Amino acid sequence: MSETPVENPVQRETRPRNSRATKALLLRAATSEFAEHGLAGARIDRIAERAGANKRLLYVYFGDKDKLFDIVVQEQITAILAAVPLPDGDLCAFAAARYDYVLAHPEAMRIAAWRSFEQPGATEAETDSFRDRIAATAAAQQAGKLRADIPAVDLFAIVLRLTESWLSAPPALKTAGGEDPMADDRLREHRAAMLAAVRSVTEPR
Repeated sequence: MSETPVENPVQRETRPRNSRATKALLLRAATSEFAEHGLAGARIDRIAERAGANKRLLYVYFGDKDKLFDIVVQEQITAILAAVPLPDGDLCAFAAARYDYVLAHPEAMRIAAWRSFEQPGATEAETDSFRDRIAATAAAQQAGKLRADIPAVDLFAIVLRLTESWLSAPPALKTAGGEDPMADDRLREHRAAMLAAVRSVTEPR
């Protein structure tokens, strides 16, 4: 009886890989690493280890750590823009969708925080994404759907921060109520309170 040939590790290493799948694994690993450690604290070795890939491929596909961070940030922007639209300037619908998205994707808020701390300058893509939302808010104000006595940029900024009011609150504040701050009931209760505040702030006067 012939024995099944044993695969040589060198042959396994040199076998052509699915570059698209490997890039996706590296990006997913980089997202987790940057969310936990930021740009300065992230390590290429850990990203490669998380992805189960050779770190050389990271440089081949993305250039360096800074460029990889920029790509991850842009992916986060693209994802949240797609998942959290601003239909007809409806800031209540926007607030509900953004709260739900950030709750389901906590890495999005952490990466945004690291981005603001470590690279405070805005990219053109980031500026354009906010410019479009400010324009939608202004159009809704002109149509009488939102209060118009607050500039559109300020009204949008207020609502944006309200969507994060519980998730980014200090730990001591979250635990002051004596209950699990991330329990489902607590999160639903805050969501309802947040939307009530958004309606109060945005309703036409």
